[in-house]
Parts: sequence; structure tokens; C-alpha cells
Amino acid sequence: MYTLSDFDFDLPPELIAQTALAQRTASRLLEVDGSVTPPHLYDRHFADLPGLLAPGDLLVFNDTRVIKARLFGQKASGGKIEVLVERVIDARTALAQIRASKSPAPGTVLRLADAFEVTVGERVEPFYTLHFPDDCYTLLEKYGRLPLPPYIEHDADAADETRYQTVYARNPGAVAAPTAGLHFDNDLFARLDTLEVQRATLTLHVGAGTFQPVRVDNIGEHKMHSEWYEITPALVDAIAATRARGGRVIAVGTTSMRALESGAQAVLAAGGAPGTLRAGSAETDIFITPGYRFQVVDRLITNFHLPKSTLLMLVSAFSGMETIRAAYRHAIEQRYRFFSYGDAMILSRVEMQDTPKAAA
Repeated sequence: MYTLSDFDFDLPPELIAQTALAQRTASRLLEVDGSVTPPHLYDRHFADLPGLLAPGDLLVFNDTRVIKARLFGQKASGGKIEVLVERVIDARTALAQIRASKSPAPGTVLRLADAFEVTVGERVEPFYTLHFPDDCYTLLEKYGRLPLPPYIEHDADAADETRYQTVYARNPGAVAAPTAGLHFDNDLFARLDTLEVQRATLTLHVGAGTFQPVRVDNIGEHKMHSEWYEITPALVDAIAATRARGGRVIAVGTTSMRALESGAQAVLAAGGAPGTLRAGSAETDIFITPGYRFQVVDRLITNFHLPKSTLLMLVSAFSGMETIRAAYRHAIEQRYRFFSYGDAMILSRVEMQDTPKAAA
């Protein structure tokens, strides 16, 4: 069993990217070949990606759209508060984190952005239910602020509103971007189309829990946050067609990975065949750690993740602990940029012989 310290590393703070590059595809791309020991590591740029793929491969993107989920306001007493919407439940109801000097009781009225009032409903740990006076998405878009990750030290500005959003974002609901997708632009898509690399989408609304630290040394005791995802019939058909022609399924980001593997685990739990998917939507709190046997994804495009994070555990499960350790050492030595606005890796799956470890 691995412990939390197995996923720690020292990262110079100056390598944490604070702003996005002017051009999406100008970021660097570390190609990681873990099929050999020691792993082969190739320094590339993201614009080189088409040369690393083959006709008939399938890229799976998460088309969630980041909402302006952060709001500032005050209680009737005048006390200041900060609200971070975690999830929109229905047209006028949302779950949110509330930062205040004292936890607001049910029935408390909060004035947000000096523009509208919400009423606090029941507590749904660790969140509060908030009742909005009008459509949540409309009010958030008009009065909210983009919720940049906690390690980005500036307030969101107009540039962030464009760059902390994928060019293909469509379905609003995320409070954090699926950051591997930030490297793609329409010119790159055109090049991939010319090479007959296929594309498909799913939706997973990324929650703020993606930044939640693991607080237990025995990682098996960690409880993952839950996120909503949807797999469409078109995606199920696209993956089946990819398998039939001998292509590879490539998840763009860990959120796409988690949705695909969650869908496959649900089919397995219902007595279905390994590696198959069914269309539909569900909640997932899947926790992928070393020893997990992957069902769907062959390759993964992903950014570099935080020390001791569940996402670092996921990529270690996918490509192997020693491969990931070598890749991160190399990235630090070569001054790659880390986290949401940082550079990326392309990884290949390494088959594990251990008993799968995942909580779905």
C-alpha cells in the first residue's frame, strides 16, 4: 500500500504558472514512454501533438464550461462573506461554500455583489444550499467572478475569462477548468482533422474538490468528492468504432479519464463486459490509485499536478510510479511550467498486475 508521502515532491514556487501563454499551443509537451526502463522522455511543444497521434485515434474532450462561481457580499449584520458555488442543482438552487466569520444559519439572507439576495437553506456537508431569486446561471454570469485555482495569486481579469476556458466549452457547470484542454485551439483541430484523428466529447462538471488536499497518510482512507458526468450515445459509438479499427482512445485530461473509467466501472458492476460503456449520466467519486486496471483509456494528455494530490495518484496508476517520478524530476530540471496554466504531458498506459484499487 502506498502512503501519502509516496506522492510528495519539492516544486520550486517559481515553476507554478501564474498566467497563460499568449498562444495556447505554445506550451511545452513532455512525451513520456514508460514501456522501457528508465523511461524515455522527449521535450516537445504542444503544437507537435499531431505527429504523436495516428489516423483513427480518438481524442475524448470534456466540454464542461467554467461558470463565474465566486461572489462577494455581506450578511444583514454587515459582516463580509465570500461564496463559491460548487454546483447548480436546479434553476434557482445551488450548493456553495461560504466563507464568513460565523456560519450562517438556515433562513439567513445574504446580499451578493450588492445586486441580489439569496437565502441559506439546509446544510449539505460540506456545502450550504442557496436559494436564488432568479436563474442561477444568469445571475452568476452577470455578477460572479471566475474562480481561479488557489495557487494562482492574482484576481481573475478579462484575459483569464478567455484563457481559463477551453475553446470548445459548451455545457456550463464547472468551477474549475479541465486544464489539459486549454492547450488546444482551432488551428490545431484543423491539423488533427487533416490527419484523420477523431474527436468526441463527454461532460464532467469539475468541482472545487479537485483542489481538496488528501489529509490522511493511508490514501485508502481518503474520501473523494462527487462530480456529475454524462456519456452520450455518440461517444459510446465513437469508442466502439475506434476499437474496431484498432485505434487508441486518448483522454484529454484527468476529468475525461475519470468519466470514462467511471462509466466502464458502472457497466462492470451491472454485469457487463470489461471496457464497454453505456450512454447516460451519473455521479462519480472514483478514486484511482496505483494497481487500478484501466478499462477504456490507452493514452492520456494531462498537465502537471500538485504534490500529494489525487490526480498525481491517478497518473501514477496510469503510467507507473517510477515513470511519473522520472517525468516530474525531468520537468522540474527542465523548468517546465506547472499546474492549470502550465505545460502538459502525454502518457501511455502501463498494464498493472496488482489488484485494482478504486472506489466508484
